[in-house]
Amino acid sequence: MQLIEINKSRYRKHLNRVIVGCAASLAAGSLAISQTLIALFPDESGSHFHWNLTGVVITSLAIGWLLNKYRTHPYMTEVVYVWKLKQALNKITRKMPKLKAAGREGNPAALLAIHYSYAGSRLLWQLDDNLITMEDLAIKQAELDSVAAQFNLTLNADDYEESILKQF
Repeated sequence: MQLIEINKSRYRKHLNRVIVGCAASLAAGSLAISQTLIALFPDESGSHFHWNLTGVVITSLAIGWLLNKYRTHPYMTEVVYVWKLKQALNKITRKMPKLKAAGREGNPAALLAIHYSYAGSRLLWQLDDNLITMEDLAIKQAELDSVAAQFNLTLNADDYEESILKQF
């Protein structure tokens, strides 16, 4: 997955609208479904937990289906890209102890995966205005650059492929 520059304001606007739309749909849909079920199948004891839960589950499934259906729509481009980037970075993070151990030994694939993780994290943190941790990331990047220089390696995030992680 290539790292690309994203229009921050467009991304935030679209993400906020998607979140608000999902939350409003969940509230309205689950309430409508549960109230309909309660009216059709009233419970003598007065407990309607199972109908309320059914409304939430059905609405959640419908929202998930709609998000999946419209994930290729141009409006969702940035939101889906960031979601996929977070998934890719999560895969690297799960293997990070092994990657760092191999990186200290000069394994080019491990160093490339770590470099991609840092570059992707930097992109995400800039989109989310999470500038507090950027200093820590800069320190880690400098350490990575010194290890790469020690082994005469040039790291480019564009060279990263997820298949690299299979060896770790």
